[in-house]
Amino acid sequence: MIKGLAITPPVIGRISIGHLVEKNGKYLPEKDDCFTLTTQVQGKEGWLLHPLHQVLVENSPNNKIRAIAIKLLFNDSDLNLRAEFSAFDRQTGRPLCVGDGETAKRVTNLRSTGGASTGNAGEGTEELSCPGPERCLFGKEKGCKLYGRLNVQVDGQQDELGSFMFRTTGYNSVRTLAARLAYFHAVSNGLSRFLPLQLKLRAKSTTQSYRAPVYYVDLTLRDDDSLVNAVAKAHAEAQQFAEAGINIAQLEHTARQLLANGQFEDSSEELPQVLAEFYPEPEIEGASASAQTQPAVVTPKPANPKATPPVVRSSPITDRLGPSTAGENSHEPILNH
Repeated sequence: MIKGLAITPPVIGRISIGHLVEKNGKYLPEKDDCFTLTTQVQGKEGWLLHPLHQVLVENSPNNKIRAIAIKLLFNDSDLNLRAEFSAFDRQTGRPLCVGDGETAKRVTNLRSTGGASTGNAGEGTEELSCPGPERCLFGKEKGCKLYGRLNVQVDGQQDELGSFMFRTTGYNSVRTLAARLAYFHAVSNGLSRFLPLQLKLRAKSTTQSYRAPVYYVDLTLRDDDSLVNAVAKAHAEAQQFAEAGINIAQLEHTARQLLANGQFEDSSEELPQVLAEFYPEPEIEGASASAQTQPAVVTPKPANPKATPPVVRSSPITDRLGPSTAGENSHEPILNH
């Protein structure tokens, strides 16, 4: 097998809650309040819709997909959701530094010091400590962000080893998905791959979004299902797989080896789209830069400083998506592709 190439789970489509639109020759993120399922083919009007998208739309209230019935590809949570701090070269789209909060792999000149370097003449990689983008000078300079990739199988897909990918730079989505995956893995005794689950779009308010709704992705049991029933189904299906000779543990072992075969996960073909959403032009300050953050609608600021504060118009979608939480400082950045 060729070395230096990270081989990722097979992808047959994408899930997003934001999409790119072309404006003045540049692709900029545009906000959505529902899911979109696309193929891997991009036309003049953007990504072509996956056939399952229309099926879900027809069965969704108001023709907006806010829940997707899915199953996980693996039992191992770290294989299903791969999240890391990433910085990219804004000119070439190449990864410059990828870290997990403890250690990082950084592209560097071989003449630099401090760390074990590997690679071709003139350039290599170093293993360094990773303090996170907020406490890393290099990360601040290069625009390092949290970057997560979730692979799931959508009910109705025909490829039993294929998956749909959801990409995000949103702290709310990554933190929620990571917590849910860990919890489901624990309560199912490591059989989360067989649990009947759903991706669900939720809303919350934050101070950085001026208390307008911020949309993020959650992972829950399916509607009208209970934890007891879901876990019982998972154990029954796991037993059925074992009797058929399907080895999920070996599948996960192979997936880890393939992912570890390269230094960085994203291919050169995917990087232009990732870069366009990671560093949109022009840069939009604050929470309005979010592809998941809806713009705040605020009345003009009163001239009298003692006057009542601006009033934010409530969003009719918030109640349908679930309870919102005000005052949290985190917000959803741009990439949800």
